[in-house]
Amino acid sequence: MEQALALLEDCHLCPRGCGVNRLEGEVGKCRTGRQALVSSSGPHFGEEASLVGSGGSGTIFFTYCNLRCCFCQNYTISQMGEGHVVTSEELAGMMLSLERRGCHNINFVSPTHVVPQVLEALGIAAKAGLSVPLVYNSGGYDSVETLKLLDGVVDIYMPDMKYSDEETSRRFSGIKDYPETNRAAVKEMHRQVGDLELDGHGVAIRGLLVRHLVLPQGLAGTPDVCRFLSQEISPNTYLNVMAQYHPCYKAFDVPELARSLSGEEFTEAVRIAHHHGLHRLDRIESRSFARILKVC
Repeated sequence: MEQALALLEDCHLCPRGCGVNRLEGEVGKCRTGRQALVSSSGPHFGEEASLVGSGGSGTIFFTYCNLRCCFCQNYTISQMGEGHVVTSEELAGMMLSLERRGCHNINFVSPTHVVPQVLEALGIAAKAGLSVPLVYNSGGYDSVETLKLLDGVVDIYMPDMKYSDEETSRRFSGIKDYPETNRAAVKEMHRQVGDLELDGHGVAIRGLLVRHLVLPQGLAGTPDVCRFLSQEISPNTYLNVMAQYHPCYKAFDVPELARSLSGEEFTEAVRIAHHHGLHRLDRIESRSFARILKVC
């Protein structure tokens, strides 16, 4: 924890490397100082089937993000700062409450910029008996150096793989090095936890689960993402090919993003995943497909 907190003094916690002293309240691109901000916490039944089970995934939504995605569907949280400051004791209390309510895991949503604060709270929660698996649910723009601090702490990594092209990541998320950085992060995550393991009830207990949001006109670079996962991670990678893209936030100002995904585009993305030997697609796939067919 001390090593993680030290990263905040000249902040290089994430790949942006803003260099501000967050321990003194300075803020960089993530707009977060010494204390974490939380938008909400509670059992979530809309996550991947392998996380939800019967008791739900115990989500804690952190405010702000180190990305600037123009189409973010949670933009009131990630961009507009919806949430409140929490102490490490309060954050630990949220975790313990979620476990008591029967959640199968603690799901940290957008934790990239608050890893030290999470570790600080986990020290408190663990002493109080927290025992369910921990999920690191990020946009995938993570520093390998920071991820190594989580080795042996995080049980399930669930990163996005948003883009395969630097220019696309620059235009839509404000960073040009996303593909290279993202792939290095996913490799480190898989090195730590391996392929996703499920218990006898189909609930995740450890491993890597990747999310890939399909964008209109093939902008997410699905073929390259699937090729990378199959050849450089594992053909047993558990992949959620996500169909729910629709214009939000500033996406209406971008002609290519100003419409919802079509059924044909989603079907093609799933075909590509299968073509590259990725056979563990989340069960949410079929529900998403059915929903898309209704609106197309």
